[in-house]
Amino acid sequence: MIKRPKLTRTGKVRKTDPRGLTRGEKFRVKTSRGRKISSVRWLQRQLNDPYVDAAHRDGYRARSAYKLLELDEKFSFLRHAKSIVDLGAAPGGWTQVALKNCGKKARVVGIDLLEVAPLDGATFLKMDFTTNEAEAKMFELLDGPVDLVLSDMAAATTGHQQTDHIRTLALVEIAFDFAKKTLGDGGNFVAKVFRGGADQELLAEMKSCFKTVRHFKPPASRAGSAETYLVAQGFKKGNV
Repeated sequence: MIKRPKLTRTGKVRKTDPRGLTRGEKFRVKTSRGRKISSVRWLQRQLNDPYVDAAHRDGYRARSAYKLLELDEKFSFLRHAKSIVDLGAAPGGWTQVALKNCGKKARVVGIDLLEVAPLDGATFLKMDFTTNEAEAKMFELLDGPVDLVLSDMAAATTGHQQTDHIRTLALVEIAFDFAKKTLGDGGNFVAKVFRGGADQELLAEMKSCFKTVRHFKPPASRAGSAETYLVAQGFKKGNV
């Protein structure tokens, strides 16, 4: 079971965090000249987020690690995976979870536009995954079919919900195309999508390639976020 922060009905956390602060208090960040309101809100949200404290306590690079832990708790796709691809890997939280939960023999190949600090058992590329060059490089690093393709990629937001959905959906399609080329029989695919999920044509194709395709919003995903996750399990290689 995941060590989730204990919340009271008022949303207060009944523990002392690693900084010695008793959570349950609500912290406010004072505005100051030159500090944007959006920055103030982000800082305040971070200070009052129990998953941020939990990531610090458990040694994860980002609170997003708990999204993958909660997805796996529901769908159990990590346990037997030995070869994993992490698309949109920075800062490495999902890779940490994969390496920890998949066993000592697990190997992860990750890629991101940003630099990712090294992790034992993982190889990271700093490249644009949407380019042919990046895909070719990934194929070079993979030693045969993979068991799991993870994609936490999301396009830079514009503030326009429909536009953001379309742009992120395009990344899901690219990730799915890559998964079809690399997954072994029985493999799994997990990808972030925005509210509305994948479109019907894409879902239909996924359902023809996997035994099950489901959507799930893990508790660690902020309530105000439009993100959800698509979990496709049991890849049918002969159907591609």
